[in-house]
Amino acid sequence: MILNRLFSEGDGGKMISIIIPVLNESATITSVVQFARRSPLVSEVIVVDDGSIDGTPELAKLAGAKVTTSTMLGKGASMEDGLREARGEILVYLDGDLENLDGKSIERLISPILNDEADFVKAKFTRAAGRVTQLTAKPLIRTYFPELAGFDQPLSGVMAARKSALQGLRFENDYGVDVGLLIGAFLRGARIAEVDIGHLEHRNQSLAALSEMATQVARVLLERAAGAGRLRLSFIHNTKEQERLSRLTLGGFLDRVPLANKVALFDMDGVLLNGRFIVSLAQETNKESDLAALLDNYTLSPGDRMRQIAAVFAGVRRDCFETVAREIPLMPGAAETIIALRKAGYSAGIITDSYFVAAEIVRRRVFADFAFAHLMPFRNGKASGRVQLCPAMLHPNGCAIHDHCKVNVMMHLMERLEIASEQILAVGDGENDICLLKAAGLSVAFRPKSRNVRAAAQFRTHRLGDVPALAGEWTRKSPSLIDDNSHIPELTSN
Repeated sequence: MILNRLFSEGDGGKMISIIIPVLNESATITSVVQFARRSPLVSEVIVVDDGSIDGTPELAKLAGAKVTTSTMLGKGASMEDGLREARGEILVYLDGDLENLDGKSIERLISPILNDEADFVKAKFTRAAGRVTQLTAKPLIRTYFPELAGFDQPLSGVMAARKSALQGLRFENDYGVDVGLLIGAFLRGARIAEVDIGHLEHRNQSLAALSEMATQVARVLLERAAGAGRLRLSFIHNTKEQERLSRLTLGGFLDRVPLANKVALFDMDGVLLNGRFIVSLAQETNKESDLAALLDNYTLSPGDRMRQIAAVFAGVRRDCFETVAREIPLMPGAAETIIALRKAGYSAGIITDSYFVAAEIVRRRVFADFAFAHLMPFRNGKASGRVQLCPAMLHPNGCAIHDHCKVNVMMHLMERLEIASEQILAVGDGENDICLLKAAGLSVAFRPKSRNVRAAAQFRTHRLGDVPALAGEWTRKSPSLIDDNSHIPELTSN
């Protein structure tokens, strides 16, 4: 199909030129040139030599390549020289030290261009990304060019592009050239893609060479970010926020939960916190009267009430949310209870209808493993006033009463961890905990706020420290045998 499309439009407009910049690659250059020439799509192979002294240009010529000498030492200059020399409209760059080349790599690499789906294509391959990619390039890309964060190997020197997409771009003359071209093409508006071309091998670099490479890559990324006006602190904050929200998908939440065969789920407000986060936040921001009309107003649907409460806090700075979450008192025994359960083999977490920005801080204060909460997006460090429902509180076969519900989180966890409800411990105090308390294998109403909450749980207590003891008994007996509280006097069985 690719061949037919290529030649049906004429050789002149769709010639494929292979460009291989080299410096002392005598051990591999013959096989790389022969590989490139075997493709029926390739019209010419150009080797641009950087002053090799090991016979590389002679071997390349013997293998059938057109050999030219670079106008200046450095990979970037050689790549740009190849661009000027090439007659093809589609250019493919290969490294001269490649090994284990797949016979269809070139076809796969240029396919998005031939199908008019891309103008610039990076290759990725099964070899794990290198240390400079993981420790330098990717963190800076996520910070300054989050649109390109999905590229597995942004430093790959194997790529294809329309000649028109490369003309006018700046070719750095060091290790930053490849990522610089990627960013340059993106900023110009080119359609970019990444294609898996199989398994490739490069020579390993020394630690000193990697250090120099990392310095050059970082410099290019920061220069491109400065040129695009992205070094502003506000841009970095907004990028960080976008990254935070992107991780809080259903999979992002569930990936935070460590594998375990027992899970303990705690409400946050009134259980782990000796108070209610949004009440403390309203007090801190002088919004108590605005919140009062909405708090526990069950004439509104849960979703409407949640959205209207979120709107109350529009414009409040993120650091205010964080300060309140750090300073609101913990319930006596909260951290000790979580630690005891984790020592007993539980994965312990928080499920709350409050905001993730607060729940994550409380999680760290009590040493829990994970937290599920709704999302308050921030822009320029200020709350948007909009709330995004926690995706884990939605389930296609979940709660029959509520559209979003804590019990749906439990169902997702059961599926992910492959455990039964009997392996779930739930502790809650309010109406929004009832479904979870009813469904969990062991449920405790902690200082329950209503008769309905008391009725939903198997046990109730006023001391969090009672929960690990009950859980210990629970694991030693069949749950069906726990029908009274004779073994734990402090607890009251329902």
